[in-house]
Amino acid sequence: MYQELAKKYDLEKRIEEITIELTSVLSVSETKGEIEVSKKVFDILSELDYYKENPNDLILQDIPTDRHGRNNVIAVLRGKKGNSKKAVSLLGHTDTVGISDYGSMIDLANKPYELTEKMTEIKNTLPKEVEMDIDREDERYLFGRGIFDMKSGDAVIIALMEAISKDLENFEGNLIYTAVCDEEVNSTGMFAAVPMLNKIREENDWDILGMIDTDYMTNEYLGDEKKYVYVGAVGKLMPSFYVVGRETHVGESFNGLDPNQISAELTRRINLNTEYCDEALGQYTLPPITLKQRDLKPEYTVQIAKTAHLFFNYATHSSTPDQVMEKMVAAAHDAMNETIDNLNVQYEKFCKLSNIEHTRLPWETKVVTFDELYKSVKSENPDLLEKELEEFRAKYLNNKELDERDYALLMVEKVHSLWSYRDPVVVVFFSPPYYPHIVVEGKNDREKNVLNAVRKAVKETDTDYELVYKNFFPYIADISFAAAPDDPKAVQALKTNMPGFGSKYIMPLDDMAELNIPVLDIGPFGKDAHKYTERVEGNYSFNVTPELVYRTVRNLLD
Repeated sequence: MYQELAKKYDLEKRIEEITIELTSVLSVSETKGEIEVSKKVFDILSELDYYKENPNDLILQDIPTDRHGRNNVIAVLRGKKGNSKKAVSLLGHTDTVGISDYGSMIDLANKPYELTEKMTEIKNTLPKEVEMDIDREDERYLFGRGIFDMKSGDAVIIALMEAISKDLENFEGNLIYTAVCDEEVNSTGMFAAVPMLNKIREENDWDILGMIDTDYMTNEYLGDEKKYVYVGAVGKLMPSFYVVGRETHVGESFNGLDPNQISAELTRRINLNTEYCDEALGQYTLPPITLKQRDLKPEYTVQIAKTAHLFFNYATHSSTPDQVMEKMVAAAHDAMNETIDNLNVQYEKFCKLSNIEHTRLPWETKVVTFDELYKSVKSENPDLLEKELEEFRAKYLNNKELDERDYALLMVEKVHSLWSYRDPVVVVFFSPPYYPHIVVEGKNDREKNVLNAVRKAVKETDTDYELVYKNFFPYIADISFAAAPDDPKAVQALKTNMPGFGSKYIMPLDDMAELNIPVLDIGPFGKDAHKYTERVEGNYSFNVTPELVYRTVRNLLD
């Protein structure tokens, strides 16, 4: 059935055309290009007879809370065979990361054919694997910012929607395609889309069986020739540390406690430490890695810094926010202990070298969560805390230029400044964003249906590629927001330890819990997302990916 569809509508050619058309719109996150690319998707779909006849099924969704005025595109397609109440959600994002890494080729970043030609000309100067890919006869790569992550994935969905719309009499079931903005930064688009999906489901009395994302897929290791379909999604937390030391003049070094030293020990203990790899269904996440580390001293002086700040990307397959918080508090205890012990060892050696009397330094290990800090301050002076936080929110909450992570840090600083405890301390908290992990293991009929649909699609697809389906899409993606944690303790730990949750960082947890559908990713194949050598491979991406998506959709609806 798919082969007939692909041949009749020349899907390979059409997917490539749409891929080029979307990539030509430079849509870097938090720029006007995001508005333009959403309009482009809307315009392409508007040309279909179905949407000319059913304009209410194509929505350019405004996001009133978005400071950049961006939109989502939501396209509903209703099959006419039977009167099915079943539906499948299709998801793609239209934003990209920046283009500064292209250097002298920056003007070609969104011109795939010209950039590919240029890459071919300079292939001897490129990394060896890129040169080899350009020379391969069995693969055909196209270069460009966003062509792989993930405009070719959007093109797959749009081309399939076009083809299906022309033969709805033979299509049983319904599709909901959502093209979201802001996936690469704060998921503003997905947060707005989830309530809309619930609304569409309720208004039509539909059963949404699952969500298929067509985000990218790549090799899992060097030389890997397998192609993957993923069921479920990895989660992400951002454990963060506000480190308060004791400032001192550099001429009196041992009279202070350097927060940078504690930060460095935290990084040494946590960064890429496989003890923190999270496991479920026999698969492990990557270990945590730092995303930011800095002291908070605003100027140069010969006084050491008083405070420092760092946070980590922490991937999850099974651990909940309360469990991750417990692990990070323990790591902070160990890091502060180690720093103080080492400082005392060095001070004793210095005293011997200088022939002066040695006494142990006064520092003691103290680690608290943000929730504990907040409660301590509230117990001391609740009226003052409320007054100060009210002024804080008035000053910062509507500041459109203030990053959510910086807002969280400023709030920690503010609450700490009201605390009577003035000695060194590490405050552990979560910075936005949060991505729940989603496990699809067949524990109910809905999950079994998704697993069976994927297995069958992989088996039915006629290709020479080795197709493998695995648990957990390994890259952070918006499909994580198709469900929410069902453990109240985990949700509470998240809310009370993420400063600004519910005000600066508004996450639709209730809507996510209501949506609560299994997720999977069936994406185009390529390499080097977020690099200047980003490229999509056309043979697999424009032929096999759409077939897998189509067969999975039909299997779900059947």
